[in-house]
Amino acid sequence: MKYNRILLKLSGESLMGKQGYGIDPERLNSYARQIQEAADSGVQIGIVIGGGNIFRGLSGAAKGFDRVKGDQMGMMATVINSLALSSALEAIGQPSKVLTAIPMFPVGYPYSKWEAIKTMKEGSIAIMSCGTGSPYFTTDTGSALRAIEIEADVMLKGTRVDGVYTADPEKDPEAKKFDEITYDEVLARNLKVMDITATALCKENNMPIYVFNMDVEGNLAKMLKGEKVGTLVSN
Repeated sequence: MKYNRILLKLSGESLMGKQGYGIDPERLNSYARQIQEAADSGVQIGIVIGGGNIFRGLSGAAKGFDRVKGDQMGMMATVINSLALSSALEAIGQPSKVLTAIPMFPVGYPYSKWEAIKTMKEGSIAIMSCGTGSPYFTTDTGSALRAIEIEADVMLKGTRVDGVYTADPEKDPEAKKFDEITYDEVLARNLKVMDITATALCKENNMPIYVFNMDVEGNLAKMLKGEKVGTLVSN
């Protein structure tokens, strides 16, 4: 395998599948199977899941919610998604542990870098929820921070598109895909790979990001074997 330890960032929106809201069991089980396959190959896996399929703090603030409370609601949404994924993994025999940045035992164990690494070394999946635990930070920034903390070799951003494009491929049929791109070019072109805070954090700490379509079953295994199924963002 190309990598020993990865941080996989999953989009909350992707968990909706075809439903348009909440958690699609079919999509959830597809993710669980792919993650188990990667773990069986010997890769240590940490996971961060967004909460946009349930609640997004920023859009909540636009509707009149207090921003801090809205972000805290978003953090709770990530815990729901994390518990769902943990349940799906355990159902197919893959051990996992939910770690929360906000104390929430017995729902999840308190997050620490050392507990996450210990979990992964034991062959379990460390699912890290609540983002950074603070408002005004996205789960993109939370996953960038966790990737750096757990000393991952790469941060994988599983999305609905198969990489980074010159424009949104869902809106612009002329958009061209990059196989590789630098952080500087991402920032210069204002490409929406992740938010600026997360991108800057990865750039400063030399954490490569690999953007790929996680919704195509088998893509995670292909990526880990070195096949080009997305876009590598690095210095």
